Amino acid sequence: MITLLNGEKWDTPQLIEKMYDDEFYYGHLGKYALSSSSIKMLLKSPKTYKYVTKYGSSNDSQALRDGKLFHTMVLEPHKIDDLHFVDVASKNTNKYKLAKEQYGEVFTNKERQGAERLTDALLRNEAALQCLQNAEYEVPAAAMIQGIAFRAKADILQGNTIIDVKTTQDLSTFRYSADKYGYDLQAYLYKEMFGVDNFIFLVIDKGSCDIGVFECSEDFYNKGKQKLNEGIENYKYFFATEGVDVDQYVMRGIL
Repeated sequence: MITLLNGEKWDTPQLIEKMYDDEFYYGHLGKYALSSSSIKMLLKSPKTYKYVTKYGSSNDSQALRDGKLFHTMVLEPHKIDDLHFVDVASKNTNKYKLAKEQYGEVFTNKERQGAERLTDALLRNEAALQCLQNAEYEVPAAAMIQGIAFRAKADILQGNTIIDVKTTQDLSTFRYSADKYGYDLQAYLYKEMFGVDNFIFLVIDKGSCDIGVFECSEDFYNKGKQKLNEGIENYKYFFATEGVDVDQYVMRGIL
């Protein structure tokens, strides 16, 4: 049984089946279940978590757009025909703005070509292909951790291993990016939620198209575990403790 943050109670298999619906997963559960992304926000700024959960995120960075399109092409190519593309030189053009008003989410042909370039490079690499074989894609999971509902969606579930697809600006510095963007937290959380022993990052360099396959050490998992516990503590203090108002949170210091 999963009890969401709004008190809704779900039978776990029924909830997981519902989680295949992206609108439900990112919409309803985005508000009423924690995830690796929300834990990162809680660690950085509990107030950011509150307002992103309430109003949605305004972050429409190019990196996120490129990553989403690339993931779709690699893991869910059947959804490409449902996406809307427009042939414009800039997203500031009226043609693009009108298309966005009509369809909501719109990509440019240039963005499509960039994603196709990365996808082609990935699918030509034998090590990458091995990560994609005999596997399930976009597999959801739900669990109660320390009494709090969590959601997750594995890019690739291959036996006893989760494989997560990432893009990077510089493959040679990916280990530093993994620390900067909290990939250790994601690896530990997913390993626990899916009950697997291994988590692997399949990474492609957006410039050179070089491929990297990175396994995770116990040290890496332990850092993720510590971040998860700290994030949960922040959630419980700021959002589940009577009398605590996160809007009164102030960062103080001396310069």
